[in-house]
Amino acid sequence: MSSRTGMRIVVTGATGNVGTSVVHVLSEDPEVGSVLGLARRIPEWSPPGTEWSAVDLATEETDLVEQFSGADAVIHLAWAFQPTHDPAVTWSTNVLGSMRVFEAVAAAGVPALVHASSVGAYSPGPKDHAVDESWPTHGWPDAAYCREKAYLERALDTFEREHAEIRVVRMRPAFLFKRQSASEQRRIFGGRFLPGPLMRPDLLPFLPDIPGLRVQALHTDDAANAYRLAVRSDVRGAFNLAAEPPVDAELLGEMLGARPVKLPRTAARSAIAAAWGLHLLPASPHLFDAVLRLPLMDCTRARAELGWRPQRTATEVLEEFLQGVQEGAGARTEPLRGRKVG
Repeated sequence: MSSRTGMRIVVTGATGNVGTSVVHVLSEDPEVGSVLGLARRIPEWSPPGTEWSAVDLATEETDLVEQFSGADAVIHLAWAFQPTHDPAVTWSTNVLGSMRVFEAVAAAGVPALVHASSVGAYSPGPKDHAVDESWPTHGWPDAAYCREKAYLERALDTFEREHAEIRVVRMRPAFLFKRQSASEQRRIFGGRFLPGPLMRPDLLPFLPDIPGLRVQALHTDDAANAYRLAVRSDVRGAFNLAAEPPVDAELLGEMLGARPVKLPRTAARSAIAAAWGLHLLPASPHLFDAVLRLPLMDCTRARAELGWRPQRTATEVLEEFLQGVQEGAGARTEPLRGRKVG
């Protein structure tokens, strides 16, 4: 273990898309003395001042209180996206596992909890203007991801009332991408056998322009910096995190050199539902329904109270990510392992 002095931070889900970026930025912060990364499988990768512990939040076998003892903050990122056909499994990890984390934070006397919520926790909202953190967080009930994120928002409401001495921060980022997450996200949302090389602009004769498909994106490293700032700042509550500009068919068409073509929402959903029903596509039609209803987020509070600003535009984020998909990019952790299909 490093001999550096400073804050001791514990990160759950430390080997995934967000976790690797958070561990990296914390390891470079001179105010952070040590980082304990919790993950189901110990990675080969280990930045300075970082140690690892094998933990599966879906079970009750691990003593999380012992893991959290002496920590200045716990950053809770662990999340399972699959299997979408069995939401009871993801509920066990995402909701019940998160409840174990919250209870252990209180039992261990950790002074700060930074929780990974999401734009997916928000109730349906506008696409023509941005909403702040006061927008209702009841999610889209038909999508497991949104339902779980919204449920945990209510759980944290209760947690904060019962443990006012603990500083609770809820991060609500937009869709997060980076080059190293390309293979993982292709497997999670597109399927294990989707050929990455097919994700090329010259192979796209047109781009579906679906009503409501206007969302926000953010580079994972920029989100990780917000987590770092939240640990070091005396802030509480929720923070929206997103980059400009919003992503829609027009922007993607310009970026990829493809012509947007209007496609009815019902036609797109029917195709996704058929592929999901045949287990050809991991991403469910319920999540598609939710995405079409997500509000755009105003990030004024993060700028004003955290001093946070994304370093990359949404266009730059997507260009980097798509290049990573084509190349089968990854990293030296089990969730992010690279794999080029095709």
